[in-house]
Amino acid sequence: MIRRRPVDFSSGRFTSSTPEILQRVLLGRGVHSEDALEHQLARLHSPANMRGMEAAVALLSEVIRSQQKILIIGDFDADGATSSTLAVLALGALGAGPVDFLVPNRFEFGYGLTPEIVEVAREYNPDLLITVDNGISSIDGVEAARAAGLKVIVTDHHLPGQELPRADAIVNPNQPDCDFPSKNLAGVGVIFYLLSRVKSALQAAGWFEETGIAAPNMAEYLDLVALGTVADLVPLDHNNRILVHQGIARIRAGRCRPGIQALMDVAGRNIQRLSTGDIGFILGPRINAAGRLDDIGTGIRCLLTQDPEEARELAVELDGLNRDRKAIEAGMQREAMAALDQLQLAEDGLPWSLCLYDSAWHQGVVGILASRIKEKFHRPVIAFADGDNDLVKGSARSIPGLHIRDALSDVAAAQPDLISKFGGHAMAAGLSLPLENLPVFKEAFEAAVRNRIQESQLQAVIETDGALHEAEFTMETAGLLRSCAPWGQGFPEPEFDGEFLLLQQRIVGERHLKMVVAPADAPQKALDAIAFNVDTDMWPSQAERVYLAFKLDINEFRGRQTLQLMVSHIQPV
Repeated sequence: MIRRRPVDFSSGRFTSSTPEILQRVLLGRGVHSEDALEHQLARLHSPANMRGMEAAVALLSEVIRSQQKILIIGDFDADGATSSTLAVLALGALGAGPVDFLVPNRFEFGYGLTPEIVEVAREYNPDLLITVDNGISSIDGVEAARAAGLKVIVTDHHLPGQELPRADAIVNPNQPDCDFPSKNLAGVGVIFYLLSRVKSALQAAGWFEETGIAAPNMAEYLDLVALGTVADLVPLDHNNRILVHQGIARIRAGRCRPGIQALMDVAGRNIQRLSTGDIGFILGPRINAAGRLDDIGTGIRCLLTQDPEEARELAVELDGLNRDRKAIEAGMQREAMAALDQLQLAEDGLPWSLCLYDSAWHQGVVGILASRIKEKFHRPVIAFADGDNDLVKGSARSIPGLHIRDALSDVAAAQPDLISKFGGHAMAAGLSLPLENLPVFKEAFEAAVRNRIQESQLQAVIETDGALHEAEFTMETAGLLRSCAPWGQGFPEPEFDGEFLLLQQRIVGERHLKMVVAPADAPQKALDAIAFNVDTDMWPSQAERVYLAFKLDINEFRGRQTLQLMVSHIQPV
């Protein structure tokens, strides 16, 4: 279903020079002035009102000054990898003593700072543990660290449970009573804020003059912040857009980590034209593949290294892991679709939620499987694989309007012994439970979903910014919209809809429909268009007119730029 975003032009506070189409796009995203397009670092929210910040700064500054040993406890995804990398690099630049990182192997230890990973951490002989992109739910792990005489700073962005860990300091914009305006920071954004504040504190205390160390420019780490923020699919509110815009600008200018350059080279992409799409579909998946199939340490080392040759070798390894991940995922998708076909036949339709399990599925790939099934059937999906100790581990993905972690919280509140543990945020979550509990959990989760959403929300909706006038189908319009990037989660790229004459059509590749179309009210204006992964039983068709939802794109080929419609929805008229 296509739905146009409601727009109230009277609510705008734009200057008279702002084009009407740009006003329409911004108002449709809840933005009422051009201020939202200002991406200077000076416009970032101050960390001063982030709860726990000053306690963390005081402790970390003292640890740095006394040259105590720091161990970073990370997570096994792209946000965790960039957070770990940034922490190691920035702490080194700040003059810290020994700094190392430890990321739990998801297949041996699971997620976060657990008592088991504390035992491994003790082998490093640290004085301070800093969690990045995890820790807010590590009640037992923090207690184990305290019992071992270790200090702990938790930096995280996930939603907390009823109880907070007894860490020496917690920095998380989503913890209770935190007044920091942006609740959408990724884990890498949180550690960036903390270390930026530590730098200021050390500078004020004369640390850099005392030691002869050059105070680092924290903006040098914004390439990592941009990568982790986009890859983690956190909403791009204004604060996050500033971080991402600045990071992408540095990457395009070649002022980025050698590992980022190497990953783009291996993928055959031009780094000077890097976009949020490249981060989401090129860089993020390759780093994530290491944590899904093997050890995220490979991704972290790729981002840490200063040596271009080593970066290239690690990027090639990550690219190979990503190809392996795709092959595993394809097989799991076939099995999941076969199971869903049987379910539809047995129940004359699908339930409102989908819980899928196969003992042969790969634990590291179930999250992607859940995303793919969610996209196809537009239902909240949890895909399970075998874990340890007769537990199954699930990865959940949600649809707009359903807060998936809150739905799991409903289940846990109604039946406290059903789920062993869970955590996450609005659109994604993870959980584990005994295999024998899975049938009861499916019913409980279905009830929780039905209690939180309406049946109409199970229909996928493409939201558009309306129709374009004939005069707006130009390279200038496409360039104007491109200049307002970064677009992404929570701040979607402009999309339009309308009726077109279908002048030419042919299949390219295996399933891509290449077209020449013209607006129904301007038949003389021929435009190139492409729709990916169409139903080849339906297209090409005999249709002379089509209704399209599309984005304006600038296609670049052999140095020549042309306007192209990137079609997300097509139906004959």
